[in-house]
Amino acid sequence: AGWFRRLLHKPKPSSVESLKSSHSGSSSPSSSSSSSAKSSSSSPGTSLATSSISLSPVSAVDISASDSPRWDKSYDVCICHSEGDVELVSELVSYLEGQPESFRCFLQLRDAAAGSAVVTELCDAVQNSHCWVMLITPNFLQDPWCRYQMHQALAEAPMANGRTIPVLKDVDHKDYPRELRNIYYIYMALKEKSFRQIRDTVMCYLRELCRSSTKSME
Repeated sequence: AGWFRRLLHKPKPSSVESLKSSHSGSSSPSSSSSSSAKSSSSSPGTSLATSSISLSPVSAVDISASDSPRWDKSYDVCICHSEGDVELVSELVSYLEGQPESFRCFLQLRDAAAGSAVVTELCDAVQNSHCWVMLITPNFLQDPWCRYQMHQALAEAPMANGRTIPVLKDVDHKDYPRELRNIYYIYMALKEKSFRQIRDTVMCYLRELCRSSTKSME
């Protein structure tokens, strides 16, 4: 499809500064109201439900401000996936990058440097991203590189603090990786709804990151 080819040939951002300048000076369109991920499950390793809540102007945080800690890392989201799921992942990346916040996504097929070592690229992508979406499919469970990237993400943030976002598709709960059992997951039944849940979860983390940074400076 044409959109798929356009996504893969989308130029990599030349610098974080260029992105900062494009966002600074104006508030994010969604800074006054948004959806946040809210857990409705009673135990980890179960599905995550979301509900829309309105944020008051007082509690709203502009994640795209020029001094936002969002810019401390090169990417907002790193998508961990199997090559067999690249088309679905490309749709997700197009969705996230097309949001008003212009989320910066790492897509290995597009953003990995030619000639570099796979291990190096995977580690760098994890370390230079705020959040990690794990698209857990039958292909993911059979791919050793997906397991490797998952372990790298867990080593970066071993506690369930919103940075690791497991997304199950066509996988039974019993096959959910044991390493992620303490983290709520999103079950992808309706693609559009799941994409919104992922977006809301990333927003929730980035806003909390900004709030924590503001409090520490006071």
